[in-house]
Amino acid sequence: MEWYEALGLLVGSIMFLMALGMPVALAFLAANILGAWVFMGGERGIGALLNNGWGSLTIFALVPIPLFLLMGEIFFQTGLGSRMFSAIDKLLGRLPGRLSYVTVLGGTGFSTLSGSSMGSTALLGSLMVPEMKRRGYKSHMSIGPILGTGGLAIIIPPSALAVLLATLAKIDVGALLIAGVIPGLILAGFYVATIYIQTRMDPDAAPAYDVEEMTFGEKLGILTRDVVPMIGLMVAIVIMMINGIVTPSEAAAFGALGVLILAALYRCLTWEAIRNSVRGALRVTLMAYLIVFGSATFSQLLAFSGASRGLINWATGFDLDPTLMLLVMFGVLLLLGMFMEQISIMLLTVPIFFPLAQTLGFDPIWFGLIMLLSLEISFTTPPFGLLLFVMKGVAPPETTMREIYRAALPFILCSLLVVALLILFPFIATWLPSL
Repeated sequence: MEWYEALGLLVGSIMFLMALGMPVALAFLAANILGAWVFMGGERGIGALLNNGWGSLTIFALVPIPLFLLMGEIFFQTGLGSRMFSAIDKLLGRLPGRLSYVTVLGGTGFSTLSGSSMGSTALLGSLMVPEMKRRGYKSHMSIGPILGTGGLAIIIPPSALAVLLATLAKIDVGALLIAGVIPGLILAGFYVATIYIQTRMDPDAAPAYDVEEMTFGEKLGILTRDVVPMIGLMVAIVIMMINGIVTPSEAAAFGALGVLILAALYRCLTWEAIRNSVRGALRVTLMAYLIVFGSATFSQLLAFSGASRGLINWATGFDLDPTLMLLVMFGVLLLLGMFMEQISIMLLTVPIFFPLAQTLGFDPIWFGLIMLLSLEISFTTPPFGLLLFVMKGVAPPETTMREIYRAALPFILCSLLVVALLILFPFIATWLPSL
């Protein structure tokens, strides 16, 4: 069988099963079993493939995923996240568009820890949009920042999705996490500048309203009590990883322990919160581990059937400029993001794109960061980006898709600008890991 026929059989069967409504992980597993039967000698090949797949779940690099997810679940099930949201809101005072800033700052913290852009969009949309609408905010000032937070969440550590991508791609987990710090800060600056420009151009887009006056001492007390401990924990994790004091797995464990201690100190740690946190983290972890299992077996089939080698030879045979090939891969990710969830896209593209990127001479950490950003951009790309429809589901009924599209565009442009900066100046991503 030619390489393109093998690739068509594997990918086509996955897409067909997903179109029938089968869960992504099960669709990959079924397609992998079919591929093993065809390419690896029937029943014996299926047994060998499954044995190899189980081995992919025993690697140490997967440990941070459940721990980061547990950290995020405890953070919000205990109410620590709500305290931070409320504190940031009070500290910003009468700043025009302050709820938009609160959404970016607080929403980034939630999205980063939760590992689910769809979940964070649904939560923030149901919490913040009605409140901002009640305050007289125009739709683009309430919806846009929520859709934009995902771009920050996916690259600023600790990011469960970054850990998963690094595991699937077999690259350094710690290096990919640390590489996102500087681009994440740049993107946050772009978001803040976007909101500032929008409020300057149209002051009525985020009308001011009376807030309780607070003295400097009161603000300092709120900052010290409700913001610094939560933000400080995340900063400490990043600093420890940068200085090589801890591995990503140890950092995740310290993070989960730190949130538990904070919740106990604030007297909001209950058995119900612990039970809900463990249940939520376990649900996402099981899905992620199924994805890793499917990806490992899918990668082996691509290699065994010759599909991956044939695709790489075909793609590099055009003698295209590497940057142009990068843009082609970027476009494929944008297209897939209109129809599939991020982890599903990783499962489908990582076994193909990373070997191709290696052949083209791309730095794997740099390419991984660009891939993470492209995944998030694809989620909010009109007309079919999945987050756009999640937002439609939780926004007030009178909100139109046109309004959601318009709200998303400025923040998509911010993310595209960061991608362009990474392509022009790769050291933005590689400098910190190189230390």
